[in-house]
Amino acid sequence: MQDKLQALREEALTKINEADDLKALEAVRVGYLGKKGPITEVLRGMGKLSAEERPVVGELANTVRAAITEALEAKKQVFEEEALNEQLKAEAIDVTLPGRPVTLGGPHLLTSIVTEIEDLFIGMGFEVKEGPEVETDYYNFEALNLPKDHPARDMQDSFYVTEELLMRTHTSPVQARTMGEYKGNKPVKMICPGKVYRRDTDDATHSHQFTQVEGLYVDKNVRMSDLKGVLNQFAKQFFGEEREIRLRPSFFPFTEPSVEMDISCKVCHGKGCSVCKQTGWIEILGGGMVHPDVLKMAGYDPEIYSGFAFGMGPERIAMLKYGVDDIRHFYTNDQRFLAQYHQA
Repeated sequence: MQDKLQALREEALTKINEADDLKALEAVRVGYLGKKGPITEVLRGMGKLSAEERPVVGELANTVRAAITEALEAKKQVFEEEALNEQLKAEAIDVTLPGRPVTLGGPHLLTSIVTEIEDLFIGMGFEVKEGPEVETDYYNFEALNLPKDHPARDMQDSFYVTEELLMRTHTSPVQARTMGEYKGNKPVKMICPGKVYRRDTDDATHSHQFTQVEGLYVDKNVRMSDLKGVLNQFAKQFFGEEREIRLRPSFFPFTEPSVEMDISCKVCHGKGCSVCKQTGWIEILGGGMVHPDVLKMAGYDPEIYSGFAFGMGPERIAMLKYGVDDIRHFYTNDQRFLAQYHQA
């Protein structure tokens, strides 16, 4: 029995040494240490041995089992290390290769323009207010002196959601809402930037969706000269100290009197060129004194309070300031165009 165990030990160690992969090694383990293996059979036959042989054979069987197990583990570790080395070799990263550049984005040109306008007016004491883009007919038109069937509504062809809800055509409803919240009890000095929507044919100078920044100042003794001073300050800070402004009579239902503001052409400095169509001036925004009816509907007494309002389009301002020739560039997400203005 002892000779058989020694022979099994040598035979198993030889096969372990000859095994060339984990599958072959597992076959050796099952063949010698499994439930049907020769060592297990020896242990099962120990009952037939004499009392003197039994402890000797049992100790030897355990020693042989331990030797085979140790040899199996050592060989298994060799295979696992080789497999790990092969995996590391296959997945190796050449750290000497140049890295792939990470392209950083930046604010969209329109975002930068709106932020610049906000900062400028905040510096003059204006608050920034926001409102819903889906607006009621009342705040979009009626509260701004545009009753139903008013002919001036044709100037703002609208996207209606229901008979009383529409996509706002300007940001003036934010002004009406703010005045309504204050109920005529305190002054208003605000700007309201945001998206607006009109049924328009998209071309180089028009879009069905665009951006507006409108301003409102209501207080006691507000005059047209105050409006002119604020707009003059805006023009000089935004377009350069050499810019001049002029106000021309115009018409808006919610202001009376109404004006449009031009700035002197930065290309020809007022002499006349193709950019300003030989006039020396470029239209930039509209405004005027808040209509008394608008003040009344918002709860302000027009005998005590007066105010001015103005509105401008950041797209047009960006086109003038940076020489952009097509409004559609702002919305087509062409990175070649947008990347030019990351530092704008």
